[in-house]
Amino acid sequence: MRQAASASAPASIGNVGVGFDILGQAFEAAHDVVTAVRDERPGVHLVDVSGLVSSLPDDTASNTALAAADAVLKSVGSPCGLRLSIVKGVPLAAGMGGSAASAVAGAAAANAVLGEPYSLGELLPFVLEGERVASDPPHWDNVMASLLGGLVLAAREEPALIQRVPVPDGVTSIVLHPEVKIETRMARSILGSEVPLKVAVEHGRRVASFILGCSTNDFDLLRSGFEDVLVEPQRQHLLPCFNQVKAAALGSGALGCSFSGSGPSVFAWAVDADADAVENALSMAFADADVPARAYRAPVSSGGVKVTFSDEALAAA
Repeated sequence: MRQAASASAPASIGNVGVGFDILGQAFEAAHDVVTAVRDERPGVHLVDVSGLVSSLPDDTASNTALAAADAVLKSVGSPCGLRLSIVKGVPLAAGMGGSAASAVAGAAAANAVLGEPYSLGELLPFVLEGERVASDPPHWDNVMASLLGGLVLAAREEPALIQRVPVPDGVTSIVLHPEVKIETRMARSILGSEVPLKVAVEHGRRVASFILGCSTNDFDLLRSGFEDVLVEPQRQHLLPCFNQVKAAALGSGALGCSFSGSGPSVFAWAVDADADAVENALSMAFADADVPARAYRAPVSSGGVKVTFSDEALAAA
């Protein structure tokens, strides 16, 4: 066992437009950092919160980082406990995987202090338990992307089978986070439980085209698949300027544009040469709608959670 460790987990783009609940993408423009310190008291205890927020729930039933760390702790039967400090760098209720980033960082930091009894991939069940605090049943897209990095496919849930998908070279992700709140539970509650056969066929066509285009660096395939006909039409009214924002992104050369997760953030993919034009178009569209929005940018190939062991980690706690 170690005395202390810190884990930095990136934001993420859930669904990646066409991959509702099956695709997630790491987005390293923002991170949550959790520092875990060994404690003689049993259990997991929150000692400090900083960053974008100054307070979070201090019990495992309400805090994704605490819940994920506690799940790891209990699984190994450790007699000691953990003190956790959280630096929130991923905004909450933004569609950027804020709860998932905390859960991933909490599980990874706990695992590190305990001597790394689990590999990165083996942490998935514990991270899902943390995410369950925010959404029950937990959704895999943000969690697996923040954990593993890159573009990740949930090929099967039981037993778990997740796989990173190759991504094209030279492609940038751009996220615009407007000053609007959309709660994930509400955004899911409005979705219909049935879809017409034609929509199901078109959705399958686009998912296949998107993944094949990513895997083969075929931008024509990628563009043809980068349109969500399943969920986006049911949610676009939640952000009244969405259609204008999406049209601006596509008109400036974006490969595709959609909600990041359940929104309100909007993301686009662009080849590196077009990234400035796409970001400017997105920003101008939000400005024209009189909706303040912050822009983030990161490679599509963003990395996953990173763990550090150092005196700085102990000092930070």
